[in-house]
Amino acid sequence: MVGILVYAIMFLITVVSYGFLRRQKKEPHGRAETELPPGSMGWPYIGETLQLYSQDPNVFFASKRKRYGEIFKTHILGCPSVMLASPEAARFVLVTQAHLFKPTYPKSKERLVGPAALFFHQGDYHTRLRKLVQASLSIDAIRNLVPDIDALAASALDSWHGGHVVNTFHEMKKFSFEVGILLIFGRLDARYREELKKNYFIVDRGYNSFPTNIPGTAYKKALVARRRLSDILSNIISERKEKKLLEKDLLGCLLNSKDEKGEVLTDDQIADNIIGTLFAAQDTTASVMTWIVKYLHDNPKLLEAVKTEQKAIRRLNEEGKQPLSWSQTRNMPITYKVILETLRMASIISFTFREAVADVEYKGFLIPKGWKVMPLFRNIHHNPEFFTDPEKFDPSRFEVMN
Repeated sequence: MVGILVYAIMFLITVVSYGFLRRQKKEPHGRAETELPPGSMGWPYIGETLQLYSQDPNVFFASKRKRYGEIFKTHILGCPSVMLASPEAARFVLVTQAHLFKPTYPKSKERLVGPAALFFHQGDYHTRLRKLVQASLSIDAIRNLVPDIDALAASALDSWHGGHVVNTFHEMKKFSFEVGILLIFGRLDARYREELKKNYFIVDRGYNSFPTNIPGTAYKKALVARRRLSDILSNIISERKEKKLLEKDLLGCLLNSKDEKGEVLTDDQIADNIIGTLFAAQDTTASVMTWIVKYLHDNPKLLEAVKTEQKAIRRLNEEGKQPLSWSQTRNMPITYKVILETLRMASIISFTFREAVADVEYKGFLIPKGWKVMPLFRNIHHNPEFFTDPEKFDPSRFEVMN
């Protein structure tokens, strides 16, 4: 089980690191000879929001895709929107033409994460921060942390002993948080780690709550905890500056960075991007690992195959006396396919919001400036045109990748 947890977190860290891809810079096409995608805008003001929430959203989007194709318009959550339901379209918005679309978040969430976090920005600042985050998650950086992540996984599993009931998702959140702290700060003083954990989880609980400043509400508590996080991070940053260490963790990359004018990041910019990195990875990583446990439980033969693979590695490591190595994490073919199929099947992020920053043409259709654009990941992953028998958990579908 230790090996599964370590490999899962290593794989997901690598996925995150390569998510910060280069953006190509091309000019958008104009409106002259293009028209809006097919679809329905629903009722005035409310659009199709009621239809969306009166049924499974995935069924709503699937029926739209079946009727209109891979690109269609709608009006939901008060916004005119274009939905994209193919891998090619998602790649267009998120990779090849990403500079034409900006992430959009409610101001209430921006206040909790921090306005200087990279995913609230575009342009040179975004590019600079993306490269710094990517550098801290490089293969070399991750390779050196495998023994430490192995130790965290073993500690987490030891805490589950004793016959008591555990909440898998909550335990995976604690584990992924500890790995996040390791990647960001390296070996952080236990006092700081516990204070960060306590206040971060208060912010996390309030993140999706109703935004209000009324005392006692989850959101108000989250705002207070967010200020405490800023103070804690300020102390950590000050201590690191005094030591003048050239660490390769995320904090080190942020502290040692200078732009073309020789300017360094402010402490607030560093703090916002540290918290943003935790938010970007922590819940999603914990969710994937929880679904891995669920799918393995539901597939006893597959569970035995994964256990056999992991036990063979454990024997090579003298029954756990030697830490897991980087090369061993690269040699877990069954575990690897289970993670890939879990990512497809669970589709932790069903869709994401982007906003067109200019008029954009895609396959002859116009995406107007200011419209929301939503790549529908779950509908892509569960489309039989792309995956045979998509509702079946079948890691063997990824055999060709090996």
